Amino acid sequence: MQGSAPKWFIAVSVVALLWNLMGLVAIMGDIFGDPSKLTDAQRALHDATPLWAVAASLGGVLAGSIGSLALILRRAWAALAMIVSLICVVVQDIWLFVLGDVQAVYGQVPVIMQSIVLVIAVALVWLARSAKAKGWLR
Repeated sequence: MQGSAPKWFIAVSVVALLWNLMGLVAIMGDIFGDPSKLTDAQRALHDATPLWAVAASLGGVLAGSIGSLALILRRAWAALAMIVSLICVVVQDIWLFVLGDVQAVYGQVPVIMQSIVLVIAVALVWLARSAKAKGWLR
């Protein structure tokens, strides 16, 4: 039986969708941006980024966007989409911080931003699973 979701739930879900869409815009900028505007070190890192890392980044925001839309529509499969998004974020972070050494090129900004991305991805998994358990999703 489906329960009535609190009003804040839809508001948070809309903010989550906007967050993920901003991430999608950022990734599209990385993919299709003008590499001539990068420093030599940034360009070298950009050129060395493997396809699997780009796919993980794109997969994370796409799954997060779809999952957020599913939360707005109150669909139970939102939890699965959020788990996929979280997995993609972790894979992306493996490139960024273990294999790609992004911090050496960009400093602390990516560490802070990706930490926020990871925390939000975990929170969205929790929200979707909690909403499903409470019967807010169908």
